[in-house]
Amino acid sequence: MAKTAKFVDCVTEYSAIMSDISARRFQPIYLLTGDEGFFIDAICDALAESILNEAERAFNQVTVYGLDTDAGAVVNLCRQLPMMGSYQVVIVREAQQMSKLDALQHYTSSPQPTTILIVCYKNKEQGRGIDKRTSFYKSCQKNGVVFESLRPRDYEVDSWLNSYIASSGFKITAKAMAMLKEHVGMDLSRMAQEVKKLSVSLPESERTITDSHIEQYIGLSKEFNTFELNDAVLKQDVARAMRIADHFAHNPKSYPITLTINILFGLFQQLFLFNYLLWQQRRQGIALPGEMELMRAVRVNNRFALNEIKANIGRWDNRRVFAILGLLREYDAKSKGIDSGGLDGGELLKELLYYGVSSISLSTTGSEQNGVRACTSRMREELYDVMQERMKAFHKDHPLN
Repeated sequence: MAKTAKFVDCVTEYSAIMSDISARRFQPIYLLTGDEGFFIDAICDALAESILNEAERAFNQVTVYGLDTDAGAVVNLCRQLPMMGSYQVVIVREAQQMSKLDALQHYTSSPQPTTILIVCYKNKEQGRGIDKRTSFYKSCQKNGVVFESLRPRDYEVDSWLNSYIASSGFKITAKAMAMLKEHVGMDLSRMAQEVKKLSVSLPESERTITDSHIEQYIGLSKEFNTFELNDAVLKQDVARAMRIADHFAHNPKSYPITLTINILFGLFQQLFLFNYLLWQQRRQGIALPGEMELMRAVRVNNRFALNEIKANIGRWDNRRVFAILGLLREYDAKSKGIDSGGLDGGELLKELLYYGVSSISLSTTGSEQNGVRACTSRMREELYDVMQERMKAFHKDHPLN
């Protein structure tokens, strides 16, 4: 059975290739393929900048694109001799768009020692990678370097990002990392771009990236963003959640409601999974897994988020969480125009947060029923004013005809 490739192995191999490039230990062929574009581009760029000096590149380095060339033309380029230099460099970008790619095996089966061929083949569709059974692929393995670039799973990003930032001579706080990932998603190339921007923007005396730096240099508002909305909802800080929702409502292009609902759905899914693990611990004596396995099980991509869930899980029983997951699905449909009542995205978000996510759960009222409706029987006295305020607002916004 073939061994399953792992992201950690991909990073190790990437580091080894980059070390060889720095030491000018070049191979005649580099086939760079896989799902994660960052490593492919980084290796290709390092080779393009390292093999030849600036003057030599003008004569001996050529870049072509798969859609604009064919295998025959690339083979002809590779068989030319360098002009006044030791090497000729041929770079094929977007090779996945080249027709009859396998015909390159006419060159890769017997490469010239004075030519370095770099083929960048990015898997644009999951599961639609390069065919490893072809003569071209096998000849690249035999006569050069084949590198498979893998995308990290969510829980693997923290370790990579910390290492990448450390390689630039910096550190990053847990909150700043969480904000950065919330801003760019799991796109390693965008992360690297933002880290480079921060590394040249920070004063010489500051070597730790904080949430204030993320706000100042990346332009992400420290107070009004989806990370802070999640935090406010998790901590049941209704006033702060509503302020953020109002900001989102005034900036719909930057904060589309469908994306915001998806992010909130992810939060409550994590709460549901964590509560389930706690239930297993209480009822079945199954201990909670270690930190990395726990992050994987709860689908959390950083330690900061995991610690925040641990600190606030007591606020969220699973009956309430399950009801809110259903409510989020309902508002996702409304955000797409299904029974929206004519409300725009911002209005829907504020309604969702005020009447739904932040509503009083039945478990706090003494009721045994599932849901998030307000039940007055056995309600704790301090909840009456909150319930009355929300009921008045609901009737004002939704008068009976």
